[in-house]
Amino acid sequence: MDTKKYDIIVIGSGPGGYVASIRAAQLGFKVAIIEKESLGGICLNWGCIPTKALLKSAEVYNKMKHAADYGLIADQISFNFEAVIDRSRGVAEKMSKGIEFLMRKNNIEVIKGFGKLTGDKKVAVIHEGQTIHVEADHIIIATGARAKELPNIKIDNKKIISYRLALSSKKLPKKLVVVGAGAIGVEFAWFFNSFGTEVTIVEYMEQGLLPREDNEISKALARSFKKVGIKVMANSKVEEIRDNGEYSVVCIRNRKNEKLEEIDAEIVLSAAGISPNTEELGLLEAGITVKEGFIEVDDHYQTSVPGIYAIGDVINTPALAHVASAEGIHCVEFIKGMEVHAINYKNIPSNTYCSPEVASMGLTEEEAKAAGHELKIGKFPFSASGKASAAGDNDGFVKLIFDAKYGELLGAHMIGSNVTEMIAELILAKTGEVTAHEIIKSIHPHPTMSEAVMEAAAAAYDEVIHI
Repeated sequence: MDTKKYDIIVIGSGPGGYVASIRAAQLGFKVAIIEKESLGGICLNWGCIPTKALLKSAEVYNKMKHAADYGLIADQISFNFEAVIDRSRGVAEKMSKGIEFLMRKNNIEVIKGFGKLTGDKKVAVIHEGQTIHVEADHIIIATGARAKELPNIKIDNKKIISYRLALSSKKLPKKLVVVGAGAIGVEFAWFFNSFGTEVTIVEYMEQGLLPREDNEISKALARSFKKVGIKVMANSKVEEIRDNGEYSVVCIRNRKNEKLEEIDAEIVLSAAGISPNTEELGLLEAGITVKEGFIEVDDHYQTSVPGIYAIGDVINTPALAHVASAEGIHCVEFIKGMEVHAINYKNIPSNTYCSPEVASMGLTEEEAKAAGHELKIGKFPFSASGKASAAGDNDGFVKLIFDAKYGELLGAHMIGSNVTEMIAELILAKTGEVTAHEIIKSIHPHPTMSEAVMEAAAAAYDEVIHI
């Protein structure tokens, strides 16, 4: 059987895989990309993009309900939940077609099917019972991840679901228990609450909401969620879920006082992390080292087998779309022989798109203290922002953490409207080793939410003007 040859084969077309393939084509490589489902992977089809479409519908609905706050009259506000879901799926489909266009534009061959390594830089692609064989000098594994299934929370896609069904189910549940208070859990909790679902979040970690964020941010988000009626059970674990006919009974134990509470739920959403898609890829047979499900790689994403690479959620780096994309570009440029520098994972932005939004980068206050830094911390509340007040979105604040000796920006943490757009300024500042006083002296436009960055930096040095 003939085996078609390429310079680079990419297995998986998520934000790591498709970006890597485009960059490879730009650099003159002959490229093929293998995808078993839809181009764009989980992020574009079942993650980043469709969830943001859902959240936008919820945001608009909430604004309509508060139209009177803006001097407007909007009577008999209602919603069509099926139409909300349909809009989200339509956005995802449009974006997937956009990736198809980019593949054609860059002369990248798309091969439909499940790719498996067969040795000697060869890949068997299985699709609808047929198998074809392809090979390349370089193979990049970018197969992503899926929802993690906990031992006592078996996903049945009926009463216990993952994010995937939550994105496509057209029935609005009356009662929802979300297990896990990371970005996925928090975003879905806020979305369903916005349309009237009674929501309870269960989080194993003591900090509660977004346990990897700065503690002040988590507390501020908890206050906002409490205002809209979302119940948060921190430092708790789900011990058992019993089927009680119409509802499930979720048995939740507080890890501190051992109190057991039972909650009825029409739907349980399991959002307790992800598992890498590394099974059945032929990794062990190919001699590729895997540790706890993740593929081991070096600073240039090469596995233990020369010429085979891995990027994105299949390696043990932050499971974020923009991280996968950056890794894919780095990997391909390394293959080309370009001068590349290892990605600094301390400079990775993290965004959560509930309301209020959360954005962060660098060290939390707790981490900075543990690292031995003497700190200067500046905070500026959006309640003192003219733009935030004019927009009617003045909840939240900007918190900047500096090293007291050198003025180095160590971390940035924000909660409020549009902060997911504002965080990029701080990424650029930290990458360029900008000091606190350089931020203070950088004139920010007025009136904008971004002025809070300048003011927070000034607050750290007792130079703040508007508070």
